[in-house]
Amino acid sequence: MAVERHSGELVVIHAMALREKYRKGYELTDEIIDELAEEAERGYDLKKAKRVTFGRPSLGAAGVSPRVQVRVDPELADALKARAREEHRSVSEIARTALREYVERVA
Repeated sequence: MAVERHSGELVVIHAMALREKYRKGYELTDEIIDELAEEAERGYDLKKAKRVTFGRPSLGAAGVSPRVQVRVDPELADALKARAREEHRSVSEIARTALREYVERVA
């Protein structure tokens, strides 16, 4: 866990989020822990709190994007990666398009 300052406020950063950002954070010292405890004891106005999300944004309007994993043979994986490079698209985008077209065609 670490703490960063944003707009003059201390923000606790969870360890999972630190994998790439740790250099920008601060180690939790006793002084920082005391400061955070005092702030918590004063209470938080959750109306002012910003919702922080991690990961990729949702693809659907409902805010949920279930992950679907499939296994393919090495030749198909290589062909898919090559096509993605050629089309300047992600492998995921091509897979979503192919799955959507298949499901719509079969339905």
